[in-house]
Amino acid sequence: MATLGKRISRLTPSATMNMTDMAERMRANNAEIIGLVGGEPDYDTADNVKEAGIAAIRANITRYPPTNGREDLRRALSQKLRRDNNLDYPPDQIVVSSGTKPLIHAALMALADLGDEVIVPAPHWVSYPETVRLAGLEPVFVVCPASTGFRLRAEDLAAAITPRTRAVILNSPNNPTGAVYSDEDLRALVEVLLLHPQVWILTDEIYEDICYLDKRPTSIAALDPRIAERVITINGFSKGYAMAGWRLGYAAGPKAAMNAMLTVLGHVMGPCTSISQVAGAEAVSGERSYLEANCRAYQERRDITVAAVNEMPGLSCQTPDGAFFLWGDCAGVIGRRTPGGKIIQSDQDFVAGVMEHAGVVMLAGAPFGMSPYFRMSYSIETTILRRALDRVGAFCRSLA
Repeated sequence: MATLGKRISRLTPSATMNMTDMAERMRANNAEIIGLVGGEPDYDTADNVKEAGIAAIRANITRYPPTNGREDLRRALSQKLRRDNNLDYPPDQIVVSSGTKPLIHAALMALADLGDEVIVPAPHWVSYPETVRLAGLEPVFVVCPASTGFRLRAEDLAAAITPRTRAVILNSPNNPTGAVYSDEDLRALVEVLLLHPQVWILTDEIYEDICYLDKRPTSIAALDPRIAERVITINGFSKGYAMAGWRLGYAAGPKAAMNAMLTVLGHVMGPCTSISQVAGAEAVSGERSYLEANCRAYQERRDITVAAVNEMPGLSCQTPDGAFFLWGDCAGVIGRRTPGGKIIQSDQDFVAGVMEHAGVVMLAGAPFGMSPYFRMSYSIETTILRRALDRVGAFCRSLA
């Protein structure tokens, strides 16, 4: 009898996708469900970007583009990286793909060998460790507690590096915590990494345009030329540009690494849609004032959410500096009893109780590598967000 491969047993399904699907099934049964799960903006793609995509269809730009991306998009991204991130990458050091997941996978496949270790700071995006495992590598988790602002400290990074370490993944602004690494934070990490020339740095910067600080998040490759030749900068259009469904991401880095990633992508993915690429070139080069306006709106929602959660019995949170997630501590409700009589023993029990009794879907902290926490997305219209927060607060007050 044919059986499944052993590799799949090492992977777990995406917690985000599972809860999103569950919320949709409940809505289909006429349940009044509010989802605070999604990792995408609730805004529409900008009109100028949509028009560029429509024009591409009408101009019959529908054939296979180059595997590394259209030349016009890579030129536009080269200019964008120089303008926004102080990074100098020519178009031939930029690779375009269908979102950021394939790029992270391709980087790990290209830069490491079977059994090598990849350092994953926790809390982390749910897909990082699974992508590491899918590449035949071993994730090494480094817990970044609330006392550090959920940011990786240099001394903890140094303690985690072994002769088998091949890469470290950094994410700023961070999903799920919203933490943003300061220049001081990054310089301390650079000093450690300079002592370990075998270690690559994969930096996921997809939330860069949703940052509430006075300055843009810094790209680590721009801080020190001594480290730049080991940095793969990964970004995409799903978050700030509200282009999640266009499936468009890009990576920039040393030419040899980009060529190696391109070899992987050429066999696994092929080129991404030419229509999305034309739209992406307009997104980074055309009218972009909506980025700041949307960020201000997210900040208002953040402030509403933080204030509400910190008033809920048993819950607490820090104020995130970026992205559109709140990372909440639910330790104070562990051991309490729901209206249905169930004792809450974990963050999974807490979010299950909120869904059952409040009709609000959130994510438990465990799939992100830290408990007892939960992730709540505030990328939702403000009136609905307030309604959801009222429901969660009422559930917390109902606990015995």
